[in-house]
Amino acid sequence: MPTIIHSNAIIEAAGNKPKKIEEYIGRVNSATYKVSIARMVSAPGWEEQGQTPEFDEYTIVLKGVLHVKTRDEEFDIHPSQAIIAHKGEWVQYSTPYEMGAEYIAVCLPAFSPDLVHRDS
Repeated sequence: MPTIIHSNAIIEAAGNKPKKIEEYIGRVNSATYKVSIARMVSAPGWEEQGQTPEFDEYTIVLKGVLHVKTRDEEFDIHPSQAIIAHKGEWVQYSTPYEMGAEYIAVCLPAFSPDLVHRDS
């Protein structure tokens, strides 16, 4: 039988400025550990610490530009583009441009602060 998710859960975000995380499916909102699906809205100038997560993260940008930095490269992901950050690889997300960004993030397994391994 299908499970209906009636609303999202707002989760506190890491970073230097406010960022809204609306988790629809995941550990917090639906007790789902296999996958998390969240809508993110981050302000212009937002940046979080680098991380080496124990999950794959699939990100689709809806509005604005998401800047993604790895150990070797940097990318600007625009609306209708997507990026996959693979588990065990260092990555850093930011929204340095005027519009900030709105995007969907899907994590396999589901996001958890214990699995993200942010830089200190």
